[in-house]
Amino acid sequence: MGDTQAWTAAPGAAERARSVLATAWSCAVTAGGAREEYVGAHTVTDEGAVLLTLPEDSAPHLAALRAPRQESRAVLEFADVAPVPVRDRIRARLWLAGRLTPADGALCFHPGRVVLRRSCGTVLVDPGEYATARPDPLAVAEAGLLTHLAEVHPDAVERLTRLVRPESLHAAIRVLPLAVDRHGLTLRVERTRAHGDVRLPFHTPADDLGRLAERVHALLAQASAAGCPRALQRQRADGDG
Repeated sequence: MGDTQAWTAAPGAAERARSVLATAWSCAVTAGGAREEYVGAHTVTDEGAVLLTLPEDSAPHLAALRAPRQESRAVLEFADVAPVPVRDRIRARLWLAGRLTPADGALCFHPGRVVLRRSCGTVLVDPGEYATARPDPLAVAEAGLLTHLAEVHPDAVERLTRLVRPESLHAAIRVLPLAVDRHGLTLRVERTRAHGDVRLPFHTPADDLGRLAERVHALLAQASAAGCPRALQRQRADGDG
């Protein structure tokens, strides 16, 4: 990727965990010997505690009420799902283990152990770093941004492949936007029986949507000045045949 910036900063594990929490639309709760899944039932405080609004007869609610001092152990699981329909859409999984207590008609979960699993591996996140971290500033808008890019501007995605090393595009059947954060854009390169991810870093962080537009336009300008990858040219030739 010689035509792109060499800087490859990415969100840290604590920030990534908070981003997963900020955007996940469902969660699984294991408490009182039962595992139940809920949609739209959680919110997150600034300190990273999770507030759960669950039915009074749910297993987590009953476990908290019946536990000594009304404090039960629980595990929460969240999945980060790519908004664009790519192969293997789960980008990360987050597990939180901690205490579950009743709080003003809801349940308050205080995590003591934070585990994040991504394609690059599994990491134990320091609870203090988790508590002080904040979600990526683009996290909430990411789904709409990527969907718009994939559906309305597929030509822009194709142009961005000019910034990808030709060997990374070998045997590619399609390329789609997988993720975006303030540090860069990630593309998913799909082949017949495999796939890989390529990251296009921004030259400086994009801390809001205005700066993101500037960074993406800079990448597109870079791509326009680059040549079309030979691997992609061969792919087109084979397809035309």
